[in-house]
Amino acid sequence: MLIKFYIKPRKGVLDPQGRAVSESLKSLGFSDVKDVKVGKYIEVYIENKDKEKAIEEAKEMAKKALVNDLIEDYEFEVVE
Repeated sequence: MLIKFYIKPRKGVLDPQGRAVSESLKSLGFSDVKDVKVGKYIEVYIENKDKEKAIEEAKEMAKKALVNDLIEDYEFEVVE
């Protein structure tokens, strides 16, 4: 089973990488760019388990190891 994590800075948190990408895109002529957020994408493969257990494990992984909940928001999906 695969768990896909999508992690990005919280709204209102300074994102220097996002700002650098935004400025770079603007300098290349993409004047419509308003804002950019740079985040993380993480894939975690686990042994076959039921989906409900995988969801609970994903929440624990995010809380204990993958996400800094003070400055990051996240979503995940479990793919069988």
